[in-house]
Amino acid sequence: MTRLRFALLNAAHDGANTRRNFRREIDADLVEFDAVDGDLPDHTEFDGVVVTGSRSSVYWDEAWIPPLVDYVADAAEAGVPVLGVCYGHQVLAEALGGRVAGMDGFEIGYNEIRRLRDDPLFEGIDESFTAFTTHGDAVVELPPSATLLAENDRGVHAFRDGHCWGVQFHPEYDIETARDVTDGKRDQIGDARVDGVLESITPEAYDAACEAKALFENFTAYAELLAADEVEAEAEAAAADD
Repeated sequence: MTRLRFALLNAAHDGANTRRNFRREIDADLVEFDAVDGDLPDHTEFDGVVVTGSRSSVYWDEAWIPPLVDYVADAAEAGVPVLGVCYGHQVLAEALGGRVAGMDGFEIGYNEIRRLRDDPLFEGIDESFTAFTTHGDAVVELPPSATLLAENDRGVHAFRDGHCWGVQFHPEYDIETARDVTDGKRDQIGDARVDGVLESITPEAYDAACEAKALFENFTAYAELLAADEVEAEAEAAAADD
């Protein structure tokens, strides 16, 4: 089978770390689009769509956000597997009829998350796992047909709706990104808290969080099976026409 082709909708305002992280973790050809600049695909002919994190909120009045939400809704309706990470998770929730709102406070650092049920995306990931989180918004209402997959005491951390998954945490982060993002939150959460989180970003914590990276391989495997099924269905249809 040919190599999978995913659309990477980069919603990061400074996308270098984001680009590096997703290209390292996803074993597929990534066609990148700068969503913040209004750059989106004009079709949904991909094997999968991945939506990244962002420092924006989905409810902000910014011209690039509604078209991104609409595109994700279109991709989902077309049956394309979608993976939304952090902001992308919130975009996916909005696209499918859920609701996102600001949190009381800010979650940041390596935190424990509870997986609530088995799902192909979480194959090989423990019921309680560690992941880096950094967000001041949360999905407060799941899409009507979505299933909650993971949470902690700060709210929803993963859901599934058909071929679409959202994860609030950042499985793609490396140590460099975790430190850069944390250091950039000083104005938002204060020096004392930032310094405390930076002390907790250790090789040991990162190693523990690497378990969650399995979801990228799981998402790709799901997309590959779906693509193979489509090829088989097309072949059967063609044979029936002969």
